[in-house]
Amino acid sequence: MAASLRLGRQGILFGLRLSGYSKCSRATHPWQEHVRHFFQSPCFLGVSGLKVEMPALSPTMEEGNIVKWMKKEGEAVAAGDALCEIETDKAVVIMESNDDGVMAKILMEEGSRNVRLGTLIALMVEEGQDWKQVEIPPPEAPAPSAAPPATQAAAAPVVPPAAPSPPPPPKPATSGPLRLSPAARHILDTHGLDPELATATGPRGLITKEDALNLLKMSPAPKAAPAMAAPAPPSPVPTPATAPPPPGSRPNIPPLSIPGKPGAPGTFTEIPASNVRRVIAQRLTQSKTTIPHAYASVDCDMAAIMHLRKDLAQEQIKVSVNDFIIKAAAVTLKEMPEVNVTWSDDGPRALDSIHISIAVATDKGLITPIIKDAASKGVQEISTNVQALARKARDGKLLPEEYQGGSFSISNLGMFGISGFSAVINPPQACILAVGTSRAELRLCEDDQTLRTQQLMTVTLSSDGRLVDDELASRFLDKFRANLEQPQRMALA
Repeated sequence: MAASLRLGRQGILFGLRLSGYSKCSRATHPWQEHVRHFFQSPCFLGVSGLKVEMPALSPTMEEGNIVKWMKKEGEAVAAGDALCEIETDKAVVIMESNDDGVMAKILMEEGSRNVRLGTLIALMVEEGQDWKQVEIPPPEAPAPSAAPPATQAAAAPVVPPAAPSPPPPPKPATSGPLRLSPAARHILDTHGLDPELATATGPRGLITKEDALNLLKMSPAPKAAPAMAAPAPPSPVPTPATAPPPPGSRPNIPPLSIPGKPGAPGTFTEIPASNVRRVIAQRLTQSKTTIPHAYASVDCDMAAIMHLRKDLAQEQIKVSVNDFIIKAAAVTLKEMPEVNVTWSDDGPRALDSIHISIAVATDKGLITPIIKDAASKGVQEISTNVQALARKARDGKLLPEEYQGGSFSISNLGMFGISGFSAVINPPQACILAVGTSRAELRLCEDDQTLRTQQLMTVTLSSDGRLVDDELASRFLDKFRANLEQPQRMALA
């Protein structure tokens, strides 16, 4: 009994001495604390980046092209700074930053085309963080496409039903981007495992090597598919030899030309369509197939406008005939608000403002910048706005607010010598006015029954029959002609 007590007392004393030794050893080795800080530092874990995604810069935009990056990797970025130039379906628009930080990684280089909305195009880090250690999130795996029904039906009687596989582990709820250690990333990439299925046990949600190994153990092992009897190859069916086409006959489908070689007769070359061209094609098709177009034309005497332009030119005020046409259309809409409407899914919608869209031809197609509140502006101010917007449109520098939201469109082809034409309505607007060139015609004056030479210009109104009927369109053209032939009316409106 005494021996047992003596041994127990010695064990307690030895344990106390060992506890003191471990405390002393921890106190005398500060390098362990440095190692712990190293493995928890951003150099080892990586820096979580701020995502820069492809934005929607116009209501009809579905994808865009990266034209030019204004910031390089490592440059400081302030909120409101220009990040890059993006070609939308309307124009080239500058994308601005919403956050302060540093540009860390550009994922979509200049010249990237057809980038879908929401696609990650760059990464930024906060100020003070090491941008070189930014952690690039893994690309999203595309959803597996379903097999065709015919293939599934043919394989059903051959393949025996497989044993039910164990359900996959539950997907943990994670907030923010995933953090993986290098060893865990290597294991998951090697075995093709989804990192989001792993349960993170490391600091700040880090997926460690042990977490990756646990996920690998829980994943079901791939089972070998049962051997299937290979079906006998079908016997070849003899096909009758096709007779060569007679010489000089045209082929049903023109062959594609080879790039870099001169095209042979009957060949064609595919031209890639820009975003602007694709959207124009979609909207024109939508307009002609969903809007009941109605057309009405009238001839306007431009003698008073021509005389007024000469008087203004003597005072060094240069305005064009198109400027008077824009002013006359805006004043007429103010006098007839029932025409200043658009069509929505719920039906007609009356507009409070009068914004005139003017068609401008560019190398990439037509675009319609807007003269806002044209009825309250003078002809000289309208002329200044038209010149500035047309210059920006041809340079591809229009802002979204400068070509969105018009209520009435005007397309003028008079400078090309076109006497008259019919334009396609720009939805959701109700009308578009097509303007031809002015021409000299000899007409009988009803007052004194004498022949006179008149400068006539033909305008054609394309109207949406659901909103503007024939009678309303006729009254609009009559009042528009009166405003052009008597310019003083526009100053009184």
